[in-house]
Amino acid sequence: MCQFHQSAIIRRYLTKNPKLKASQELMKVVDLMTITDKESFVGALGLWYERWEVFLKERTKSPVTNKSTYTHKKLRSAYNSLKNNLPWLFTWYDHFELGIPNTTNAIDGHFSDLKNKLRNHNGLSIERKKSL
Repeated sequence: MCQFHQSAIIRRYLTKNPKLKASQELMKVVDLMTITDKESFVGALGLWYERWEVFLKERTKSPVTNKSTYTHKKLRSAYNSLKNNLPWLFTWYDHFELGIPNTTNAIDGHFSDLKNKLRNHNGLSIERKKSL
């Protein structure tokens, strides 16, 4: 998981200009991802969670079905995405000697070129598409 795509996932959950204070602070933590080391980011994310843990666990009861759901679903999803992908976000940092970039933007451009070629030749059979 590259850091750019993780940031994009968080942006989809929270938007570019979140209204909630917790969401705004999480966006600031996510912005730190590309400019700090792994330990600092993990520490900042942990501090954010400690501060907003009770807020994240708030539940709302539906008057119709009488079932409760989490009040801040998208914020929870954004945090859980970060927490679950954390082992892979700093692979470049853990193996610095390999010269791995922190983002996959260079390879994404290569894939888009291949997709355009396939789109231009959409009458090819599956076997020929694979060889292309």
